[in-house]
Amino acid sequence: MQFKDIVGQTDIANRMTAVMDSGRVSHAQLLLGAAETTLPLALAYMQYLCCEHRIHHDTPDSHGLRADSCGECPSCKKIASLMHPDLHLVFPTAATARVKEKPSSDDFQADFRDFAAVHPTDATLEAWYEALGIENKQGMIRELDADHLIETLALKPYEGGWRMVVIWMSDKMNAAFANKLLKTLEEPLPGTLLMLTAENGEALLPTIRSRVQSLTLREESGEWKANDEEFAPLLVAWLRLLFKLKMKELSEQVDRMASMNREQLRLFLQYTQEVMRRCFLATAAGAECHIGSGDEKFDAQFPRMITTNNIEAIETALDDAFFAIGRNAYAKIALMELSFRMSRALKNR
Repeated sequence: MQFKDIVGQTDIANRMTAVMDSGRVSHAQLLLGAAETTLPLALAYMQYLCCEHRIHHDTPDSHGLRADSCGECPSCKKIASLMHPDLHLVFPTAATARVKEKPSSDDFQADFRDFAAVHPTDATLEAWYEALGIENKQGMIRELDADHLIETLALKPYEGGWRMVVIWMSDKMNAAFANKLLKTLEEPLPGTLLMLTAENGEALLPTIRSRVQSLTLREESGEWKANDEEFAPLLVAWLRLLFKLKMKELSEQVDRMASMNREQLRLFLQYTQEVMRRCFLATAAGAECHIGSGDEKFDAQFPRMITTNNIEAIETALDDAFFAIGRNAYAKIALMELSFRMSRALKNR
């Protein structure tokens, strides 16, 4: 996987390669964002780390990149096929017809390689569960995964370079795995690089969050960029109803929102989150706030509703709804719950 193959994350890619080129590689990192974007970014990062002939550009290339892996050297090809002996993959699993007891990532490495080959830039958790045939189960990263990982990291790297670990969807780790991972984060072995990815950072233990360097993907860029003209009228109508809480009208509005497909709904929630952040910056720091809703009265008056008293509750509510929709929760229930939480937060300014 090369950075040029990933749409809409040029800024993050350039930041990652610049830090690596400077030699300041953090031993533990966390990519926060959609599963289908964080996995290719993590793999592109590992490929750049191992690349024997990195490509640098005096000016950004046609993809806007300052640098990328060559994609042709033996190390690049091994990473791209997920066959590099020093690349270790950890991900959520559950019991299947083949692995009936004590499932772990080690049992499904070949399955995951096949899955990643079929879904190079659209590897969602739902698609992974479907590939394993566990759509009705909750996948998890377990203590056994931690035991296998600790044993693996105790060995010398096969090719004499980095020991690389990608923990995809680390927000699915249970407490036992998290506690054992914490020791690895506190006492890292030299030459070890752990890349965690997560959609819901709040699901991770604070002690783990405090020991990793976090990068949050720019949700409004590339394929995640919301269309203001499409979403703004829907957002304004919904927010107005949150102050009134007339249940019949709110229920009808939620029905209209829930009629969007899952991807559109996630984009709408991201657009809403970006609007809330702009409003907060306007209130807290006097920054200009260009909501661009098309409703001048709303654009002028609404930003002052977002303050230090409610921004955290609003962000958390939106994150929870985004996560629930991504897990195929019933959209109307998730959106109604979000509406009640948003209403309480907006009134607590």
